[in-house]
Amino acid sequence: MYSPFGSEFIAELPLILAGPMLQHTESTAVTVWIALKQSCRVELKVYETTNQGATLGNCLFTEQRATVALGEYLHVVAVTAECQDGNHLVGDRIYAYTLQFICGTKQQTLSQALSSENFVADSISYFDHQQPTFVLPPSRLQDLKIVHASCRKPHGHGLDALPILDGLIAATANQPQHRPQQLFLTGDQIYGDDVADPSLWVATHLGDMLLGWEEKLPVSPISCTPKQLPTRQRAEVATEQAGFTAGLHNKYSKVNSHLLSLGEYYAAYILTWSPVCWPRKFPPGKEVTSDRQGIKNWNREVKDLQQFIYTLGKVRRALANIPTYTIFDDHDVSDDWNLNQAWCLRVLGKPLGRRVVQNALLAYSVFQAWGNTPEQFTFGESGEKLLAAAEIWSASHGTDSYADQAIALYLGLPDTDSLTGLPTFAQDNSTLVLARHPQSLNWHYTIRSPIHEVIVLDTRTWRGYPADKKPIAPPRLLSDQAIKQQLLTPLQEKTNIPATFVIAPTNVFGLKVIDWVHHWHLKNDKVFSTDVGDAWNIHTEALAQFLTTLFAQRQQVIVLSGDIHYSSVVRLSHQDIDSQSLSVLVQLTCSALKNEEFLTRLIHTKLKSWLLPEKVRYWWGWNHPADMVEVTAKKLPRQNSSQSNWRCALELIPRQKTKTANLAIDVLSFIAPWNRPEKAKWRSLQFLMFWKSPWFQDGKEVVGVNNLALVQFEPTDESLASTVIQDLYWFSSWYTTELVYSRFETQLLPNNDVFHEE
Repeated sequence: MYSPFGSEFIAELPLILAGPMLQHTESTAVTVWIALKQSCRVELKVYETTNQGATLGNCLFTEQRATVALGEYLHVVAVTAECQDGNHLVGDRIYAYTLQFICGTKQQTLSQALSSENFVADSISYFDHQQPTFVLPPSRLQDLKIVHASCRKPHGHGLDALPILDGLIAATANQPQHRPQQLFLTGDQIYGDDVADPSLWVATHLGDMLLGWEEKLPVSPISCTPKQLPTRQRAEVATEQAGFTAGLHNKYSKVNSHLLSLGEYYAAYILTWSPVCWPRKFPPGKEVTSDRQGIKNWNREVKDLQQFIYTLGKVRRALANIPTYTIFDDHDVSDDWNLNQAWCLRVLGKPLGRRVVQNALLAYSVFQAWGNTPEQFTFGESGEKLLAAAEIWSASHGTDSYADQAIALYLGLPDTDSLTGLPTFAQDNSTLVLARHPQSLNWHYTIRSPIHEVIVLDTRTWRGYPADKKPIAPPRLLSDQAIKQQLLTPLQEKTNIPATFVIAPTNVFGLKVIDWVHHWHLKNDKVFSTDVGDAWNIHTEALAQFLTTLFAQRQQVIVLSGDIHYSSVVRLSHQDIDSQSLSVLVQLTCSALKNEEFLTRLIHTKLKSWLLPEKVRYWWGWNHPADMVEVTAKKLPRQNSSQSNWRCALELIPRQKTKTANLAIDVLSFIAPWNRPEKAKWRSLQFLMFWKSPWFQDGKEVVGVNNLALVQFEPTDESLASTVIQDLYWFSSWYTTELVYSRFETQLLPNNDVFHEE
């Protein structure tokens, strides 16, 4: 098969393969992540600006850091510039940054490093000075603007919604009080399991080229290189030898092209965030396979990927101009990652399964975690030791056993029992958690400004598996120890915070119909087909502990979540029985960026509210031990209050009528020329396609097409509390060259009336 990834390919690439991506940014430090094709020292300079961002001013911060050699042609660094002389950054102002690259005796500016003779990069700036810019969270809560999203599969159905962020920033780039200040990607930044065949073909060849060597994967009976496990031939290896569950229940097609090697996971990130390393052309399907359906699938996926690539320049510019924070979910490794104890035993007990999980986590640590928590990657810290081990592992072409062990240790992978070959667990009260070394990296973190805090939870590697139940039993998404470390401790550190956000990659509360499906599958021991155990409310004891911990410290909480491939807003009103005090939790869900499906498009419409309307749900709860039970509205007021400690009611907030987004951008620039509909043709047939009409598409419960969320506040006159607003931007179903948004709006106050309804 034709392969474009020869020596000429790398020679023609610009110095920068991916990035710059602006990551952890606060008043005293700025971190920028970047991936290069050769070793360099990277200098970061942060500037103040004048004239609403249009003119560069004095240099405030500066720092240099050397890249880490992850491969022969893959050198990565997250460089952090810190305040040295009291010139703290403040809200409501626009700042700029630039990068200088010192490669031996040669130097390149940022603009020079972005382009080459054969690759001309799009601008990554919104100003004539051509430097990326950003703003910090503002001084007033009503000016805070946070963007969040999840689940971005390159070949998923529909247009990619992440480029919409570029339009949001462009429309407000010179307005610090209106420009989005932070982006949170809450899971599934890549898909390690559900990979398009052309994507795997690119990732395999690109990964080997970037590394400069081919990994020997522990496949029985003899080790295999990635190229010896080509596209559409990995289902048996991924399911049986690695133990992954995405291919169970006759879903082999989901893992036919599963990522396995370290190079493939590295490549997946570069291909997801940058247009640089994609080939200029793909081989036609007939050169890949002789199977007619295979040819058809290949050609269709190539077309989907070409649309995805078409807007990567917009994605790249957006990520360079807004502080970006991430957390993994399962697809960043593989579907069902650590779902339950059975998954851990099945996958981590197999050499290939353990190697792939380690590869995925190492890629995550370098491409995401480093920028989230740069303090963990400074000299002498666990992250810096992990990077050193990763360099040794690559330099040895994947043969250094000590580097292998060090990587596993710092990533937090459990040891393997020498007698059983299975992963080891540690006791955490009534549950088991994967055993981890004290020097392992933490994936959870907290960021703060004077007006808000964001507590980002790791609900994948700190799960509490019930010790007294069968291995497929739903876990606590956070064990008792993790609740204290990740939630209670940061909540107690600061108390006078106007707005508290908690990022839970998996939904705290989902639709009632999904709960029904989960309980039915759990009863029939089919937990892997629908991710039974990933929703908080499938394990009532864990959910009760989560809520009591939150409301003991905060009366108003906003949860940002994704994962579920639809977007919605729910409000939980909570009442303490003894004190009669009221608290509120508002969950803002945004999913997917690019992974809409037939079912999600269906529930997007009015059909969902006609057939399966969401009603108010009620629970009684207890503190010691923590638990809760769902009751009907009639039983709620009749319960003997002495038998419980609290009660709560959950309401789904309806979305308002869809409106056209007024961003003054050319929506056609989001659609590749070969995918643009003919305007006259579409409108002449509109009356025949009632299912695409605005009236039918404007369901009141969820947004089920690809979307991006902008969260903001509107102060109320009656109290210090605010109205929280989530605007979900999406491409209209009735005419794809229109960008629209659906608004969800609710007061950040408990609804006391729901406790008196019968």
